[in-house]
Amino acid sequence: MAYNSYLYIVVFLGLSLLLYYVTPKRLRWIILLLASYVFYCVSSGGLIVYLLISTVSVYICGLWLGKIIEGYESAKASTPKEERKALSEKVTRRKKLVVFVALLVNFGLLAFLKYFNFFADNINVISKLLNLNIAIRSRRIALPLGISFYTLMAAGYIIDVYRGKCRADRNPCRVALFLSFFPHIVEGPFARYDQLAGQLYEGHAFSYKEFTFGAQLIVWGLFKKIVIADRVNIVVKTVFASPSAYSGLVVLLGVLLFTLQIYAEFSGAMDIVTGSAQMFGISLVKNFERPFFSRTVAEFWRRWHMTLGAWLRDFILYSVSLSKWFVKLSKLIKSRLRSNTGKIVPTLIPLFLVWLFCGLWHGASWKYVLYGMYYYVIMALGMLFEPLFSRLFAALRINREGRPYKALQLVRTLVLVNIGMLIFRAPETKTAFSMLRSIFTGFDPKALTNGTLLKLGMDLQDYFVIGAGGIVMLAVSLLQERGFSLRERIAEKNIAIRWCIYFAAIFAVIIFGAYGAGYNPVDFIYAQF
Repeated sequence: MAYNSYLYIVVFLGLSLLLYYVTPKRLRWIILLLASYVFYCVSSGGLIVYLLISTVSVYICGLWLGKIIEGYESAKASTPKEERKALSEKVTRRKKLVVFVALLVNFGLLAFLKYFNFFADNINVISKLLNLNIAIRSRRIALPLGISFYTLMAAGYIIDVYRGKCRADRNPCRVALFLSFFPHIVEGPFARYDQLAGQLYEGHAFSYKEFTFGAQLIVWGLFKKIVIADRVNIVVKTVFASPSAYSGLVVLLGVLLFTLQIYAEFSGAMDIVTGSAQMFGISLVKNFERPFFSRTVAEFWRRWHMTLGAWLRDFILYSVSLSKWFVKLSKLIKSRLRSNTGKIVPTLIPLFLVWLFCGLWHGASWKYVLYGMYYYVIMALGMLFEPLFSRLFAALRINREGRPYKALQLVRTLVLVNIGMLIFRAPETKTAFSMLRSIFTGFDPKALTNGTLLKLGMDLQDYFVIGAGGIVMLAVSLLQERGFSLRERIAEKNIAIRWCIYFAAIFAVIIFGAYGAGYNPVDFIYAQF
């Protein structure tokens, strides 16, 4: 049940909202839970069993952790001071064992379902090179909907209970609703238990403002997805299917349009799901914050897929960098390298794990590993050479806060991000390198005038719609970047003007959307992860 489908928006969401608001407030969470499981069953069928396993495992382990923590708090008061450290260490070991069990179940399922064939193929290759008699057969494995997302949320819940950020929930339905809530289970955004669970469980009164604001977000998300992303997909699919058949200029166009496509589609999906939740009075965390206004790659990733970045930071970067063994290693490195390098090198180790995990999380392929390592190398080099750059710019008297330099940073970041998008979209790493090479060695400007662009599946009207749509997206982003709340301003207008704007937006999606005859439905890219 795709978020941009008639079945979801009109039938499923409309019926869920109706049932939610006619049900007594204290029972409204039941409607959300039933709707979420219906959504999952319709979308993924019997594969819901994996969601149930994940839910039950973290619920039980959460209670187990809660019992250990409560027992420790009771025992601590009656334990002599000199024995408390030993008691704390013993309890910590028990807590870590529980977390290990929960993570083993959840990440074990994810590893088997998503990565079994990837690892099997690589083991077979190594076995052949070493003349070992090992052969693992690939399996046909159906990947459950949203498993990459709800697994990380389940892991986040159990780790937060371990760290004391939230208490273990004794209500299994609340845990089940947190993991299965239908707006975020397919593509996120990731949510922390203390941020969302309470909102889901309490019944919200109907709010005209929240309802209309949610509906506005859905329409805006549909505009991005159907008008822009799905139309752009025609050219992107054509170019990436046979890149060697086109000049470097066409390949560059394909890369730029894919960057537009994935942003319009992914941020559009976030608008649709955030708007869906808002219509129930529920606030989801922000997942995008105008990433293409970033001056550095690091800033780009703080603005792009923000909740994934926050998860990686809190549960991998901090977990490694604050661990006892790593603190000792950091001190050793700093003592041996008494310079700025000694301060940076310890940071690069957990950062490597973050980007390795990020790459593999996106898919079971070496190109995704390369995708993660690409950003790791860029960030590592930036950190290592920053002192040199600072001295160089100071010597040259270049103002790094001036507009010319900021503009140069924006362009540089855009170039680096598009190379990353090329790696992400290319069928394999070899193709990515050949496409990148063709941009610089086979650039032929004649493609702009010889009709090549009109042989990629789009006509002049399509290019015009994409251009106009891109300008609208840019204008809205510029206003938001300057702190201008477009929705609040629209809400201040009188009812006639407001509804003229609403109808204009709705009809823009209906009239200019890429659907119907001649268009194949385009699945959400991140729904496949």
